[in-house]
Amino acid sequence: RQARQQGIPLDEGRVIVSLLTVGEGDEKRAAGAVGLDEDGLPVVYLAENVVLAVGGPGGLYKTSVYPEVHTGAIGLGLAAGAKAQSLPESQYGLASIGFRWNVSGTYMQVIPRFISTDADGVSNPREFLREYFPSVGEMNSMVFLKGYQWPFDSRKIEGGSSIVDILVYIENVLRGRRVFLDFRENPEGFRFEDLSEEAREYLTRSEALLETPIARLEQMNPGAITLYSDHDIDITSEPLEIAVCAQHNNGGLAGNHWWESLNIRHLFPVGEVNGSHGVYRPGGSALNAGQVGSFRAAEFIANRYQEWTLDGAQAEVAAEQAVADVLAWTARCGEASASWQEEREEFQARMSRAGAHIRSKETIHEAVDEAWAHYRRLEAQGCTYASPREAAEALRNRQLCFAHAVYLSAIAEAIESGVGSRGSSMVLDPDGVSPHPMLGSEWKFSREDPAFRDRVLETVASPDGEVRHEWVDRRPIPETDVWFETAWAAYRNGEIYRD
Repeated sequence: RQARQQGIPLDEGRVIVSLLTVGEGDEKRAAGAVGLDEDGLPVVYLAENVVLAVGGPGGLYKTSVYPEVHTGAIGLGLAAGAKAQSLPESQYGLASIGFRWNVSGTYMQVIPRFISTDADGVSNPREFLREYFPSVGEMNSMVFLKGYQWPFDSRKIEGGSSIVDILVYIENVLRGRRVFLDFRENPEGFRFEDLSEEAREYLTRSEALLETPIARLEQMNPGAITLYSDHDIDITSEPLEIAVCAQHNNGGLAGNHWWESLNIRHLFPVGEVNGSHGVYRPGGSALNAGQVGSFRAAEFIANRYQEWTLDGAQAEVAAEQAVADVLAWTARCGEASASWQEEREEFQARMSRAGAHIRSKETIHEAVDEAWAHYRRLEAQGCTYASPREAAEALRNRQLCFAHAVYLSAIAEAIESGVGSRGSSMVLDPDGVSPHPMLGSEWKFSREDPAFRDRVLETVASPDGEVRHEWVDRRPIPETDVWFETAWAAYRNGEIYRD
């Protein structure tokens, strides 16, 4: 509405399939984009500035809490050669998969039953957590803690609540069973007096010492029940299917303090696509980064980049080449052996298997080789689609497949460098430490090397599959003794936009 009030034209129903750049090296800059319209025809936008606000890479994962329509488009920036940082740092956690939503907070604090079934979702149900804990009370207290400690956290593996995520992963991924939260009944043997003091006091003060998890949830957070009923899931009468899902990428494209790309001028990645978070993402900081980054990008553009400086002839040549590439690739799709859906399922499964919260040196190297082979095959053969709208999905696969190969390469670099387990990832290591006495030696993992907290992994990729990584010193938090009057003057006269 605001854009329309300002008379700003809006083109909706378009899918961007390529970013345009001109120049090389330090002179490289954004020049616009190529997209597809609703009829599957290329459209070209030449632009002095490009703001890339495309969210996180939700389309890279099979198990994901991102909304299904939210695929992300960081691959556009990566394919254009934009520098990225901290790509291995993401956040994962338990989430429902029918309707994608994090099952954090009260969903865990009411202590539902964790059950698994055969692939049909009904046969052979069992409460699988119990065998890993010395008592029912300790198991239930750990489930309660997942409400506070929702994301999978490598610091909470040994003796902490992240063991729950690992056990769900074993049941779901390794054993091929489906996992559910059942709010209708208490876990077998449940007693309030067996809970930790923290859990018991919380439920007491919440006036939630009630008979069943669903009754406790109704008391503490009735909106949590309504949320699912609004999406045709009745957790008062049926179990809720869950998995450990990708939820947020803390890394992304690298930008300066005005959110401008470090190596492609006039390109502004803002929001989650900008890698501003690092290893951990304090609550609310994603929203803050999206808002603040967008304001700062707009402010800088308004003060520094208002005039048209783009060489139109160069930009038109880049656009012609990009359109020709799109048309040639879609032409190849007619003879492809696999559909865009099959191709997407393949790289999403690979990313969830090798590039999510459970990682290992052996698996990642195999996945990197597979990923680049997949990308080369997709480039050479394309993938089939059935309509103009699906043509956009097929082309979306190009940037997603490229992005997943770059992400896996960055994860491999971090593992090889010896970063170890940190943030929301666990790196398996036969010479490491055991996470739990009931888990076999294959679950030993490496602890974090804290020396890497002062370094940031930067990554630059090219469409031919060459990926360059470099560890650089983390930028320190600025220290300043700025005097208000001089700082205010520098703001008024625009000096702050010149550094």
